Amino acid sequence: MIKGAYIHIPFCHQICHYCDFNKVFFKNQPVDEYIETLGMEMKMFAEKYKEHLHIETIFLGGGTPTALSADQLERLFELIKQYLPMQHVQEFTSEANPDELTYDKLVVMKNNGINRLSLGVQSFDADILSRLGRTHSNEHVYKTIQMAKDIGFTNISIDLMYGLPGQTMDQWNFTLQKALELDLPHYSAYSLIVEPKTVFYNLMTKGKLILPGEDLEADMYSLLMDAMASKGIQQYEISNFAKPGFHSKHNNLYWDNVEYAGFGAGAHGYALGNRYANIGPIKKYMDALLSGELPINSTHEVTAVERMEEEMFLGLRKVSGIDKKQFKDKFGKTLEEMYGQVLSKHIDTGSIIDTHDRVALTRKGRFIGNEIFQSFLME
Repeated sequence: MIKGAYIHIPFCHQICHYCDFNKVFFKNQPVDEYIETLGMEMKMFAEKYKEHLHIETIFLGGGTPTALSADQLERLFELIKQYLPMQHVQEFTSEANPDELTYDKLVVMKNNGINRLSLGVQSFDADILSRLGRTHSNEHVYKTIQMAKDIGFTNISIDLMYGLPGQTMDQWNFTLQKALELDLPHYSAYSLIVEPKTVFYNLMTKGKLILPGEDLEADMYSLLMDAMASKGIQQYEISNFAKPGFHSKHNNLYWDNVEYAGFGAGAHGYALGNRYANIGPIKKYMDALLSGELPINSTHEVTAVERMEEEMFLGLRKVSGIDKKQFKDKFGKTLEEMYGQVLSKHIDTGSIIDTHDRVALTRKGRFIGNEIFQSFLME
Protein backbone atom coordinates (compact mmCIF):
# COMPACT_ATOMS: atom_id res chain seq x y z
CA MET A 1 0.00 0.00 0.00
CA ILE A 2 1.31 3.46 -0.97
CA LYS A 3 0.94 5.58 2.17
CA GLY A 4 3.01 8.69 1.53
CA ALA A 5 3.55 11.31 -1.16
CA TYR A 6 6.66 13.40 -1.68
CA ILE A 7 6.26 16.41 -4.01
CA HIS A 8 9.42 18.07 -5.31
CA ILE A 9 9.66 21.80 -6.02
CA PRO A 10 13.09 22.26 -7.67
CA PHE A 11 13.27 26.06 -7.58
CA CYS A 12 15.49 28.16 -5.31
CA HIS A 13 16.23 31.87 -5.06
CA GLN A 14 19.63 30.96 -3.59
CA ILE A 15 21.67 27.75 -4.00
CA CYS A 16 23.19 26.58 -0.70
CA HIS A 17 26.82 25.48 -0.80
CA TYR A 18 26.13 21.99 0.61
CA CYS A 19 22.98 21.10 -1.37
CA ASP A 20 23.05 18.30 -3.96
CA PHE A 21 19.28 17.97 -4.45
CA ASN A 22 17.77 18.51 -7.87
CA LYS A 23 17.32 22.30 -8.03
CA VAL A 24 17.68 25.36 -10.25
CA PHE A 25 17.65 29.12 -9.78
CA PHE A 26 14.09 30.41 -9.79
CA LYS A 27 14.65 33.24 -12.26
CA ASN A 28 13.56 32.61 -15.87
CA GLN A 29 12.22 29.14 -15.06
CA PRO A 30 8.84 27.79 -16.28
CA VAL A 31 7.45 27.69 -12.75
CA ASP A 32 3.74 27.92 -13.59
CA GLU A 33 4.07 25.32 -16.33
CA TYR A 34 5.96 23.03 -13.97
CA ILE A 35 3.14 23.20 -11.43
CA GLU A 36 0.62 22.22 -14.11
CA THR A 37 2.72 19.23 -15.19
CA LEU A 38 2.99 18.17 -11.55
CA GLY A 39 -0.79 17.99 -11.65
CA MET A 40 -0.60 15.81 -14.77
CA GLU A 41 1.82 13.43 -13.03
CA MET A 42 -0.36 13.16 -9.92
CA LYS A 43 -3.42 12.48 -12.08
CA MET A 44 -1.70 9.76 -14.13
CA PHE A 45 -0.13 8.15 -11.07
CA ALA A 46 -3.42 8.16 -9.14
CA GLU A 47 -5.21 6.52 -12.07
CA LYS A 48 -2.52 3.85 -12.44
CA TYR A 49 -2.27 3.01 -8.73
CA LYS A 50 -5.86 3.79 -7.68
CA GLU A 51 -6.37 0.51 -5.82
CA HIS A 52 -3.12 0.90 -3.90
CA LEU A 53 -3.28 4.52 -2.68
CA HIS A 54 -3.93 5.18 0.99
CA ILE A 55 -2.14 8.51 1.45
CA GLU A 56 -1.50 9.34 5.11
CA THR A 57 1.33 11.86 4.78
CA ILE A 58 2.34 14.44 2.17
CA PHE A 59 5.67 16.26 2.13
CA LEU A 60 6.53 19.28 -0.02
CA GLY A 61 10.30 19.43 -0.46
CA GLY A 62 12.88 20.93 -2.73
CA GLY A 63 14.53 22.98 -3.79
CA THR A 64 12.37 25.37 -1.85
CA PRO A 65 8.55 25.12 -1.89
CA THR A 66 8.36 28.61 -0.40
CA ALA A 67 10.18 30.02 -3.44
CA LEU A 68 6.70 29.87 -5.01
CA SER A 69 4.37 32.87 -4.71
CA ALA A 70 1.16 32.67 -2.69
CA ASP A 71 -0.84 32.31 -5.92
CA GLN A 72 1.45 29.56 -7.19
CA LEU A 73 1.15 27.71 -3.89
CA GLU A 74 -2.64 28.05 -4.09
CA ARG A 75 -2.64 26.46 -7.55
CA LEU A 76 -0.35 23.66 -6.40
CA PHE A 77 -2.69 22.84 -3.51
CA GLU A 78 -5.69 22.86 -5.87
CA LEU A 79 -4.00 20.20 -8.00
CA ILE A 80 -2.94 18.10 -5.01
CA LYS A 81 -6.48 18.06 -3.64
CA GLN A 82 -7.92 17.39 -7.09
CA TYR A 83 -5.80 14.34 -7.89
CA LEU A 84 -4.62 12.76 -4.63
CA PRO A 85 -6.97 11.02 -2.17
CA MET A 86 -6.86 13.29 0.89
CA GLN A 87 -9.37 11.64 3.22
CA HIS A 88 -6.74 9.71 5.19
CA VAL A 89 -4.03 12.41 5.32
CA GLN A 90 -2.83 12.95 8.90
CA GLU A 91 0.29 15.02 8.29
CA PHE A 92 0.91 17.56 5.50
CA THR A 93 4.40 19.09 5.74
CA SER A 94 6.12 21.82 3.79
CA GLU A 95 9.78 22.74 3.90
CA ALA A 96 10.41 26.48 4.06
CA ASN A 97 13.13 29.09 4.18
CA PRO A 98 12.72 31.55 7.07
CA ASP A 99 13.25 34.60 4.82
CA GLU A 100 10.73 33.48 2.19
CA LEU A 101 7.67 32.74 4.30
CA THR A 102 5.30 35.68 4.12
CA TYR A 103 2.02 36.10 5.97
CA ASP A 104 0.10 35.48 2.73
CA LYS A 105 1.98 32.26 1.98
CA LEU A 106 1.42 30.97 5.51
CA VAL A 107 -2.32 31.70 5.29
CA VAL A 108 -2.53 29.85 1.96
CA MET A 109 -0.70 26.89 3.49
CA LYS A 110 -2.89 26.80 6.60
CA ASN A 111 -6.10 27.11 4.58
CA ASN A 112 -5.05 24.22 2.34
CA GLY A 113 -4.24 21.69 5.03
CA ILE A 114 -0.54 22.16 5.75
CA ASN A 115 -0.27 21.24 9.42
CA ARG A 116 3.51 20.93 9.81
CA LEU A 117 6.32 23.33 8.88
CA SER A 118 9.97 22.34 8.52
CA LEU A 119 12.23 25.40 8.51
CA GLY A 120 15.78 25.27 7.14
CA VAL A 121 17.60 27.19 9.88
CA GLN A 122 20.90 25.23 9.96
CA SER A 123 22.70 27.64 12.32
CA PHE A 124 22.19 30.69 14.52
CA ASP A 125 25.76 31.86 13.87
CA ALA A 126 25.95 34.59 11.19
CA ASP A 127 29.43 33.59 9.99
CA ILE A 128 28.39 29.95 9.60
CA LEU A 129 25.25 30.94 7.70
CA SER A 130 27.33 33.00 5.30
CA ARG A 131 29.70 30.08 4.70
CA LEU A 132 26.70 27.85 3.94
CA GLY A 133 25.33 30.28 1.38
CA ARG A 134 22.21 30.91 3.47
CA THR A 135 20.47 34.28 3.12
CA HIS A 136 18.29 34.44 6.23
CA SER A 137 19.11 36.02 9.59
CA ASN A 138 18.14 35.02 13.12
CA GLU A 139 15.55 37.78 13.05
CA HIS A 140 13.89 36.08 10.07
CA VAL A 141 13.70 32.86 12.07
CA TYR A 142 12.12 34.47 15.14
CA LYS A 143 9.68 36.55 13.10
CA THR A 144 8.59 33.64 10.89
CA ILE A 145 8.04 31.24 13.78
CA GLN A 146 5.98 33.80 15.69
CA MET A 147 3.95 34.61 12.57
CA ALA A 148 3.29 30.90 11.98
CA LYS A 149 2.16 30.44 15.58
CA ASP A 150 -0.13 33.48 15.34
CA ILE A 151 -1.76 31.97 12.24
CA GLY A 152 -2.32 28.70 14.10
CA PHE A 153 0.59 26.39 13.29
CA THR A 154 1.49 24.25 16.29
CA ASN A 155 3.74 21.62 14.66
CA ILE A 156 6.94 23.45 13.71
CA SER A 157 10.35 21.84 13.18
CA ILE A 158 13.74 23.34 12.40
CA ASP A 159 16.74 21.75 10.71
CA LEU A 160 20.22 22.27 12.17
CA MET A 161 23.66 21.26 10.87
CA TYR A 162 26.98 20.47 12.53
CA GLY A 163 30.41 19.33 11.40
CA LEU A 164 30.50 22.45 9.21
CA PRO A 165 33.56 24.20 7.73
CA GLY A 166 35.39 26.07 10.46
CA GLN A 167 32.67 25.33 13.02
CA THR A 168 33.82 25.21 16.65
CA MET A 169 32.19 23.47 19.60
CA ASP A 170 31.31 26.87 21.05
CA GLN A 171 29.52 27.86 17.86
CA TRP A 172 27.58 24.58 17.82
CA ASN A 173 26.64 24.95 21.48
CA PHE A 174 25.45 28.52 20.79
CA THR A 175 23.22 27.30 17.96
CA LEU A 176 21.80 24.49 20.11
CA GLN A 177 20.97 26.84 22.97
CA LYS A 178 19.29 29.37 20.64
CA ALA A 179 17.31 26.57 19.01
CA LEU A 180 16.14 25.14 22.33
CA GLU A 181 15.11 28.57 23.59
CA LEU A 182 12.43 28.49 20.89
CA ASP A 183 10.82 25.53 22.70
CA LEU A 184 9.65 23.89 19.48
CA PRO A 185 8.05 20.43 19.31
CA HIS A 186 10.56 19.00 16.80
CA TYR A 187 14.22 19.37 15.82
CA SER A 188 16.31 17.67 13.13
CA ALA A 189 20.11 17.91 13.23
CA TYR A 190 22.42 16.53 10.57
CA SER A 191 26.18 16.28 10.22
CA LEU A 192 27.52 17.70 6.98
CA ILE A 193 28.11 15.24 4.15
CA VAL A 194 30.07 16.79 1.30
CA GLU A 195 28.35 15.63 -1.88
CA PRO A 196 29.60 15.84 -5.49
CA LYS A 197 28.36 18.73 -7.65
CA THR A 198 28.21 21.15 -4.72
CA VAL A 199 30.19 24.29 -3.94
CA PHE A 200 31.67 22.55 -0.89
CA TYR A 201 32.78 19.58 -2.98
CA ASN A 202 34.59 21.85 -5.43
CA LEU A 203 36.32 23.62 -2.53
CA MET A 204 37.27 20.29 -0.96
CA THR A 205 38.88 19.00 -4.15
CA LYS A 206 41.01 22.16 -4.19
CA GLY A 207 42.02 21.69 -0.54
CA LYS A 208 40.13 24.82 0.49
CA LEU A 209 37.48 23.26 2.75
CA ILE A 210 38.56 22.90 6.38
CA LEU A 211 36.21 20.55 8.24
CA PRO A 212 36.14 19.50 11.91
CA GLY A 213 37.79 16.13 12.42
CA GLU A 214 35.88 12.96 13.28
CA ASP A 215 36.53 13.35 17.01
CA LEU A 216 35.16 16.89 17.13
CA GLU A 217 32.15 15.90 15.04
CA ALA A 218 31.47 13.03 17.47
CA ASP A 219 31.68 15.47 20.37
CA MET A 220 29.17 17.72 18.59
CA TYR A 221 26.77 14.78 18.18
CA SER A 222 27.16 13.88 21.85
CA LEU A 223 26.41 17.47 22.86
CA LEU A 224 23.35 17.43 20.60
CA MET A 225 21.90 14.32 22.28
CA ASP A 226 22.61 15.62 25.78
CA ALA A 227 21.21 19.10 25.08
CA MET A 228 17.97 17.72 23.65
CA ALA A 229 17.53 15.27 26.50
CA SER A 230 18.09 18.02 29.07
CA LYS A 231 15.00 19.81 27.70
CA GLY A 232 12.82 16.72 27.47
CA ILE A 233 13.13 16.51 23.68
CA GLN A 234 13.26 12.79 22.98
CA GLN A 235 15.56 11.33 20.35
CA TYR A 236 13.51 8.97 18.18
CA GLU A 237 15.86 8.59 15.22
CA ILE A 238 19.59 9.13 14.66
CA SER A 239 19.08 12.75 13.58
CA ASN A 240 15.59 13.57 14.88
CA PHE A 241 14.24 14.74 18.23
CA ALA A 242 10.69 15.55 19.32
CA LYS A 243 8.32 16.14 22.17
CA PRO A 244 5.81 13.30 22.68
CA GLY A 245 3.27 13.15 19.86
CA PHE A 246 5.37 15.18 17.40
CA HIS A 247 7.42 12.53 15.59
CA SER A 248 7.51 13.14 11.83
CA LYS A 249 4.91 10.72 10.46
CA HIS A 250 6.19 11.13 6.90
CA ASN A 251 9.81 10.35 7.74
CA ASN A 252 8.65 7.41 9.83
CA LEU A 253 7.21 5.93 6.62
CA TYR A 254 10.71 5.92 5.14
CA TRP A 255 12.27 4.33 8.22
CA ASP A 256 9.46 1.75 8.41
CA ASN A 257 10.23 0.90 4.77
CA VAL A 258 6.69 1.75 3.62
CA GLU A 259 5.88 2.50 -0.01
CA TYR A 260 5.37 6.12 -1.11
CA ALA A 261 4.87 8.15 -4.28
CA GLY A 262 7.45 10.63 -5.51
CA PHE A 263 6.24 13.49 -7.73
CA GLY A 264 8.31 16.08 -9.56
CA ALA A 265 11.57 16.40 -11.44
CA GLY A 266 14.21 14.11 -9.93
CA ALA A 267 11.84 12.77 -7.25
CA HIS A 268 12.20 9.19 -6.00
CA GLY A 269 9.38 6.84 -5.07
CA TYR A 270 8.63 3.26 -4.03
CA ALA A 271 5.53 1.62 -5.47
CA LEU A 272 4.41 -2.02 -5.66
CA GLY A 273 7.87 -3.37 -4.89
CA ASN A 274 9.68 -1.06 -7.31
CA ARG A 275 11.90 1.87 -6.42
CA TYR A 276 11.91 4.50 -9.14
CA ALA A 277 13.52 7.81 -9.98
CA ASN A 278 11.95 10.54 -12.10
CA ILE A 279 13.70 12.39 -14.90
CA GLY A 280 15.81 15.18 -13.38
CA PRO A 281 16.09 17.99 -15.95
CA ILE A 282 12.93 20.09 -15.68
CA LYS A 283 12.28 20.44 -19.42
CA LYS A 284 12.71 16.71 -20.05
CA TYR A 285 10.47 15.93 -17.07
CA MET A 286 7.77 18.24 -18.44
CA ASP A 287 8.15 16.95 -22.02
CA ALA A 288 7.53 13.37 -20.86
CA LEU A 289 4.28 14.35 -19.17
CA LEU A 290 3.14 16.51 -22.09
CA SER A 291 3.60 13.46 -24.31
CA GLY A 292 1.30 11.46 -22.02
CA GLU A 293 3.89 9.40 -20.14
CA LEU A 294 4.88 9.16 -16.51
CA PRO A 295 8.34 10.81 -16.26
CA ILE A 296 10.19 7.75 -15.02
CA ASN A 297 13.94 7.72 -15.62
CA SER A 298 14.77 4.40 -13.94
CA THR A 299 13.14 1.62 -11.95
CA HIS A 300 14.49 -1.17 -9.79
CA GLU A 301 12.50 -4.17 -8.59
CA VAL A 302 13.52 -4.68 -4.97
CA THR A 303 14.47 -8.31 -4.32
CA ALA A 304 13.51 -10.19 -1.15
CA VAL A 305 17.09 -9.95 0.13
CA GLU A 306 17.24 -6.21 -0.60
CA ARG A 307 13.96 -5.68 1.24
CA MET A 308 15.43 -7.31 4.33
CA GLU A 309 18.62 -5.29 4.04
CA GLU A 310 16.59 -2.09 3.76
CA GLU A 311 14.50 -3.14 6.74
CA MET A 312 17.68 -3.39 8.79
CA PHE A 313 19.47 -0.19 7.88
CA LEU A 314 16.30 1.91 7.82
CA GLY A 315 14.77 0.37 10.94
CA LEU A 316 17.94 0.66 12.98
CA ARG A 317 17.94 4.42 12.39
CA LYS A 318 14.98 4.55 14.80
CA VAL A 319 15.79 4.63 18.50
CA SER A 320 13.02 2.05 18.99
CA GLY A 321 14.81 -0.22 16.53
CA ILE A 322 13.30 -3.25 14.80
CA ASP A 323 10.43 -5.36 16.10
CA LYS A 324 11.41 -9.03 15.81
CA LYS A 325 7.85 -10.32 15.40
CA GLN A 326 7.06 -7.79 12.67
CA PHE A 327 10.24 -8.82 10.85
CA LYS A 328 9.21 -12.50 10.93
CA ASP A 329 5.65 -11.70 9.88
CA LYS A 330 6.96 -9.61 6.98
CA PHE A 331 9.65 -11.93 5.67
CA GLY A 332 8.83 -15.40 7.01
CA LYS A 333 12.23 -15.69 8.68
CA THR A 334 13.53 -14.57 12.05
CA LEU A 335 16.15 -11.88 12.54
CA GLU A 336 18.41 -14.53 14.10
CA GLU A 337 18.09 -16.79 11.05
CA MET A 338 19.08 -14.01 8.69
CA TYR A 339 21.50 -11.91 10.72
CA GLY A 340 22.33 -13.83 13.90
CA GLN A 341 26.11 -13.71 13.47
CA VAL A 342 26.19 -9.99 12.60
CA LEU A 343 23.84 -9.10 15.45
CA SER A 344 25.92 -11.08 17.96
CA LYS A 345 29.06 -9.21 16.92
CA HIS A 346 27.44 -5.81 17.47
CA ILE A 347 25.79 -6.90 20.73
CA ASP A 348 29.18 -8.05 22.02
CA THR A 349 30.74 -4.68 21.21
CA GLY A 350 27.88 -2.80 22.89
CA SER A 351 26.66 -1.18 19.66
CA ILE A 352 23.31 -3.00 19.53
CA ILE A 353 21.00 -4.04 22.33
CA ASP A 354 18.65 -7.04 22.15
CA THR A 355 15.59 -6.61 24.41
CA HIS A 356 14.08 -9.97 23.43
CA ASP A 357 11.28 -8.31 21.44
CA ARG A 358 13.41 -5.76 19.56
CA VAL A 359 16.95 -4.93 18.49
CA ALA A 360 18.15 -1.33 18.49
CA LEU A 361 21.31 0.75 18.36
CA THR A 362 22.74 1.79 21.71
CA ARG A 363 24.00 5.33 22.23
CA LYS A 364 27.45 4.01 21.33
CA GLY A 365 26.04 2.46 18.16
CA ARG A 366 24.49 5.73 16.97
CA PHE A 367 27.98 7.20 16.55
CA ILE A 368 28.91 4.49 14.05
CA GLY A 369 25.51 3.92 12.47
CA ASN A 370 26.70 3.86 8.86
CA GLU A 371 29.37 1.30 9.67
CA ILE A 372 26.79 -0.92 11.38
CA PHE A 373 24.30 -0.56 8.53
CA GLN A 374 26.94 -1.69 6.04
CA SER A 375 27.47 -4.91 7.97
CA PHE A 376 23.92 -6.05 7.18
CA LEU A 377 24.48 -5.91 3.41
CA MET A 378 24.94 -9.45 2.12
CA GLU A 379 27.69 -10.37 -0.31
